Amino acid sequence: MSETEEIIFEVKRGAGFITLNRPEALNALTLEMIRAMIPQLAAWQEDPSVKAVVIQGAGDRAFCAGGDVRAVWEAGRAGESLTAEFFHEEYRLNRMVHTFAKPYVALIDGITMGGGVGISVHGSHRVAGDRTMLAMPEVGIGLFPDVGGSYFLPRLPGRLGLFLALTGWRLKAADALYCGLATDYVPSDRMGDLSDLAQHQEVIDHCFSSRSIESILATLEEAGDDWASKVAGIIKKHSPTSLKVTFAQLEKGATLDFDQAMIQEYRMSQAFMAGDDFYEGIRAVLMDKDQQPKWSPGDLASVTPELVESYFRPLGERDLTFT
Repeated sequence: MSETEEIIFEVKRGAGFITLNRPEALNALTLEMIRAMIPQLAAWQEDPSVKAVVIQGAGDRAFCAGGDVRAVWEAGRAGESLTAEFFHEEYRLNRMVHTFAKPYVALIDGITMGGGVGISVHGSHRVAGDRTMLAMPEVGIGLFPDVGGSYFLPRLPGRLGLFLALTGWRLKAADALYCGLATDYVPSDRMGDLSDLAQHQEVIDHCFSSRSIESILATLEEAGDDWASKVAGIIKKHSPTSLKVTFAQLEKGATLDFDQAMIQEYRMSQAFMAGDDFYEGIRAVLMDKDQQPKWSPGDLASVTPELVESYFRPLGERDLTFT
């Protein structure tokens, strides 16, 4: 067994166990944790005595609440290189999970968001439990659903991927199973719960088949029911730039293979790091906690097609590679 303060690796009964060990921070991923996982997974993949990998979170609140965006936020404000290094290494880890040749079992019993989805959804098995709460809430902090969201979200049933991306909707176990983001469920007295999303699949497919954010909102408001109005209200609170860029991201991602999707997302990450909304979103949601972000631009009409396309520009020598 090897152990650091933030992550624990051990082999038991032929399985490699990874424990994310930051329960006070909801097991959010640091760059050091990511860099520790990459060589360990590579070693276990080549080790014939290790038949599978199991990854879990310490404590009873979270599997992994995402990447350590506070550290990225602070680095960006200080002009430090973490804004490039963190995403570069995290996306390499996501690809390693996606290509891992042995069973990879993520125990997503607890909060599982953003980067936590990235180190679970790409593996072979995701086991939900009673405490599962899974989401991709990045548009709410002026970012976009990354860690492979370009790849897995467009491939969910119907228009669920775009719905989850634009709303940051929180999924319990039944909904995570319904979407396919979880593969298994630990039995409990709530096992028979009806999926909330199943009840609204028809409305989601209709409204989120619209060809722009503006038309999605209009269709939701025309639907004439309380649930659709609630969804429209959620979307309106998010960064206009994040919404339009995310819409384009999923449209493009539907035709990309996994590597192409991750290269695209790294380009997007660096464009967001050079903008304003991520820093304002983190300030409003996590730092000052006033929940009153001042987005720039502040309305959908001001987010032009040219601005959206600028988030997908190649980075030349700085583009993400996997060699």
